Amino acid sequence: MITKVKVCGMRDAENIREVEALGIDLMGLIFWPKSSRYVAEKPGYLPTTCRRVGVFVDADIDDIRQHIRDYGLDIVQLHGHESPEYIKGLGGVSIIKAFNIATASDLAQTRHYEGLADYFLFDAKGKLAGGNGSQFDWSVLEAYDGDTPFLLSGGIGPDDADRVKAFRHDKCIGIDLNSRFEIAPALKDVNKLRTFIKAIRL
Repeated sequence: MITKVKVCGMRDAENIREVEALGIDLMGLIFWPKSSRYVAEKPGYLPTTCRRVGVFVDADIDDIRQHIRDYGLDIVQLHGHESPEYIKGLGGVSIIKAFNIATASDLAQTRHYEGLADYFLFDAKGKLAGGNGSQFDWSVLEAYDGDTPFLLSGGIGPDDADRVKAFRHDKCIGIDLNSRFEIAPALKDVNKLRTFIKAIRL
């Protein structure tokens, strides 16, 4: 059952405040310089009622630790080619490990991260590490038989509420929303998010 909502790719202080007020569970700040949603400097406001997630792509571990301190991050999301050894080296912080999925065979890579990540995130394959706005066939996740709970991601948009509500997997605990709810990169349409979140929680 979908219980958690994560909104990723936030940067604007007032937009952060408005989206937080929707009662979401996690908010993602992207610290990958190649992203159009890159957070280069600390916003004037950071959420206090939902968990702060810092998104990194093959970043230096010391850089991640500095961001944890500077931004008060609760969770680190790794969206690159980080190895199990890399995650062990991080230590002491909750981890979301993201995987780009197209077919059931792509799920095999998750086995190496069992017991290391608190959550997995299944995203669609695209040109960028994430935030491509594209979807994948969720039915391939029927083949996922791991123990780690996961978030469903990849181009979920305002018209997908019924599809999200119909999705069933005993390890799916939430969804990740980003580019298809945007007015501009890193600026979310609060009304569309409000309507969508209300619809999936009915």
